[in-house]
Amino acid sequence: MRKLTPSILFLTLLLLFIPLTSGQISEADEAYIKAMTAPSPAQRAQLLKDYIAKYGGKGTKYENFAYANLCLLAYPGKTEKETIDYGEKALALGGLDDLTKCQVLLVLSGLYSKLGQNLDRAKSYANQAIEVSRAAKGKESATETEVSWNKIMGAAYFALGQAQEKNREYQAAVDSYINSYNLLKDKQIIQTLKKLAKSQYDNKQYAEAERTGRAIYNITKDNESAIFVGNCLYRSGQEDEALKFFKEAYARKPSGEIAYNIGLILAKKAQNNPALVMEATTYLIEASLTYPSQAQQARNMAESLFFTANKNLRYNEIVQELQELGKKLEELTNTYNTKFGNKEEEDLTEAEKKEMKNLLAQMEETKKLIDKLQAEQNMAIAQFNKLFEETKKKLGIK
Repeated sequence: MRKLTPSILFLTLLLLFIPLTSGQISEADEAYIKAMTAPSPAQRAQLLKDYIAKYGGKGTKYENFAYANLCLLAYPGKTEKETIDYGEKALALGGLDDLTKCQVLLVLSGLYSKLGQNLDRAKSYANQAIEVSRAAKGKESATETEVSWNKIMGAAYFALGQAQEKNREYQAAVDSYINSYNLLKDKQIIQTLKKLAKSQYDNKQYAEAERTGRAIYNITKDNESAIFVGNCLYRSGQEDEALKFFKEAYARKPSGEIAYNIGLILAKKAQNNPALVMEATTYLIEASLTYPSQAQQARNMAESLFFTANKNLRYNEIVQELQELGKKLEELTNTYNTKFGNKEEEDLTEAEKKEMKNLLAQMEETKKLIDKLQAEQNMAIAQFNKLFEETKKKLGIK
């Protein structure tokens, strides 16, 4: 028996080879055989319809299979309603072999999910396909046939997941998709899970998105899913747990995006734990060098964190003092220009000369203080720049 390969959710149609009993073949049986051996799908479908029109409801041996094949057969002009009607009639008549029954159940389940209709029925059909394939597998030895039933079961779990997802039963859908993946190892199932996780995240359903993301991560162990789970946890306020995922991803494959995420969390934690300042600053500097979309933001945060946390540098105090001294110098200069800007010294009175001398002395003293503070500020900046250059060197950036 050749392997059965599911395509997305549905199994490719396999022609039914039904053993005939010895003895005389009836006219109805001959009509069915003729239909099933027709050279094209269109001819086969027409002959099956003719068979049903003539023998339907008369208790013929293959009426159920005629309906089943019309459900499964892809022929020109076929509508979704026809597929459903034929499939439902085949199931109602019963007597189908396990393989054909599973095919019909999967087609109907998938079609109902696609249309968003009768989702309870879609789930029921998928579950029936799971049970039929499980029972059929149990009858087989560990052969190619057993492997084929595993594939049918995997397709059935996928169909169940689709119906559950359409019905907004997201956790149940994730479980079904995982069961399907464990049987099929089909990467398309992972893509379906990722699409669901992204939809949940975009809808700000962060807890649900995290659970879906973890299911993906447990399979792939890749950085993309680790970062996704970390982002979900961060959005949910679980920063310590998010940090674990980000650092794990960073250890495997460093990137500016991960460095930025780690830096954000550590910067917040550093407010109550100064021991984390340098680690947070280093990650943010790395992000400023390797994460273009957030480069300036990362650098600004790194500078602010570095200068605020290193109180011995007095960077923020110096900035404030320089602003005050600059304003004072501006006021002294304006006063001097107003009173003495257009006057010669010999035209001044002694009192005016004394006042002018005092203003000049204050201006000079203010300039010296400004120069002194700017030197201190430059020293602080130099320390940050040193850390910046060390980080560049570590990253191999020139």
